[in-house]
Amino acid sequence: MEYKPHKYQEYATQRILDTPYIALLLEMGLGKTVSTLTAIDLLLNDYFEANRVLVIAPLRVAEDTWPREIEKWDHLRHLRISKVLGSAAQRRKALKADADIYVINRENVEWLVSEYGSKWPFDTVVIDELSSFKNHQSKRFRALRRVRPMIKRVIGLTGTPAPNGLIDLWPQIYLLDQGERLGKTVTGYRDRYFVPAERDGHIVYKWKQKKEAEQRIYEAISDIAVSMKAEDWLELPPRVDRTVSVRLSDQARALYKKLERDLLLPFADADVVANTAAALSNKLLQMASGAVYDEDRGVKLIHDAKLDALEDIIEAANGKPVMVFYNFKHSFDRIMQRFPQARTLRKGKDGNEDIRAWNNDEIPILLLHPKSAGHGLNLQESSCQTVVWFDQIWSLEEDQQANARVHRQGQTRRIVVMRLVAEGTIDEDAVAALERKATGQEALMQAVKARIARLNENGGE
Repeated sequence: MEYKPHKYQEYATQRILDTPYIALLLEMGLGKTVSTLTAIDLLLNDYFEANRVLVIAPLRVAEDTWPREIEKWDHLRHLRISKVLGSAAQRRKALKADADIYVINRENVEWLVSEYGSKWPFDTVVIDELSSFKNHQSKRFRALRRVRPMIKRVIGLTGTPAPNGLIDLWPQIYLLDQGERLGKTVTGYRDRYFVPAERDGHIVYKWKQKKEAEQRIYEAISDIAVSMKAEDWLELPPRVDRTVSVRLSDQARALYKKLERDLLLPFADADVVANTAAALSNKLLQMASGAVYDEDRGVKLIHDAKLDALEDIIEAANGKPVMVFYNFKHSFDRIMQRFPQARTLRKGKDGNEDIRAWNNDEIPILLLHPKSAGHGLNLQESSCQTVVWFDQIWSLEEDQQANARVHRQGQTRRIVVMRLVAEGTIDEDAVAALERKATGQEALMQAVKARIARLNENGGE
């Protein structure tokens, strides 16, 4: 296919060429992979400023997206790519291959660094989904930090650089500029831009931004960060978000309320901290979807109301493919039992075949988990117009990334995103948090505390 770049893609490519280390904070669907590959080709073959290029990406993106983009565009087909995936022996063989670009999944970064030590051979490194290096204590961050002085060019790609707040930015920017802009240490970064919000002695559980911290941070990194929003550049067809209220039967509602009360009452007079809130909200969301794991990992069924609602939606789609996101294994099992024609994406080459089949309307119902389908998958070529969230989640990043699998560049149809929300359950809190653009831990903690407070007001009834 002939590559006819948008103006913003030309700009992004030029910024990569002009800037030794850069973050492209491009929203999903803006074609950051082809923009980056175009720059890499120029650096390798025109400017001679790159010799060996490493791409670090989520596993499925490493396996499928980068090779597929090279095959797709005429001007890139001469590039040779080696997939450093699989067993240690397979990875070592791939590293010895004569290639222009070596692509590895982020879980094996630590292995790669230990494999080469001080003989690190890659002068250019692309970090696809830079936000996956947001934890300064993670092994992958520490490993890449060790070899960062040996890398001439770093290109960081992400659409969601700070999904849980600006506290996440320091490790990502450090891998670009080695601490020039936001400080050499995470402690210095926190002291400069944040104050403790919740602490226990010397341990700080939560940080709060200082006044004008956001503006100062963005000013500090503005010369090495390019931020673009899809709505500013692409004329995408409209996306309609709908909340589908699912009414539980009296029996199911009573069972949900009983289980909710039994779950929450032990905490009525105790502090609910982050790990407790996460466990409690997880159980409540399971119950809202119709089943819950018991202490022995058995499944306790509560209702089929969401399955019935999903059946109505699939029928209304009139034969067009429907994409369904689930968050719990028992939800997946129950959906498959009700709709045996449904499929999910397999791993490796089988998964590539599944993507092809979906984009050719050969799969009527595609079940996806937001964590495994969140980055880099191009699923917009099918005639699917209906996306259903069977289970509700707290993560804004996962929600945005997942919905962008179909609502992205190349989509020509209106997309309807439907969220199945069980009335009177924690589903309502999760969806409200996403609508407020609140994310993750803080939102779920407040929701759990509110439900405990309600139980106290009702005397445990």
